Amino acid sequence: MPTYEYRCTNCQHRFELFQSMSEPVKRKCPECGKNALERLIGTGAAVLFKGSGFFQTDYRSESYKKAAKSEAADSTGQSKQDSSKKKPESKQTESKPD
Repeated sequence: MPTYEYRCTNCQHRFELFQSMSEPVKRKCPECGKNALERLIGTGAAVLFKGSGFFQTDYRSESYKKAAKSEAADSTGQSKQDSSKKKPESKQTESKPD
């Protein structure tokens, strides 16, 4: 459903209205109540991207998603291995013969 822009020729109130293409053109102004609305010629449809991560989650190919997943698993696996390699050194005390 498209969004149409309207302007009242009486009070110059402008607003957008989200309505079906089959609905009739609105005539009554919600601001002044007169039948003086005209629908303006719009710039056309536009894609609105709202929210974060729309590209990463919605439009990436399956092969990209798999590669990214394996890369993330590799990096977390390496950090776990690195931390397991770093064991605290135990201090050895040498006993002196008396």
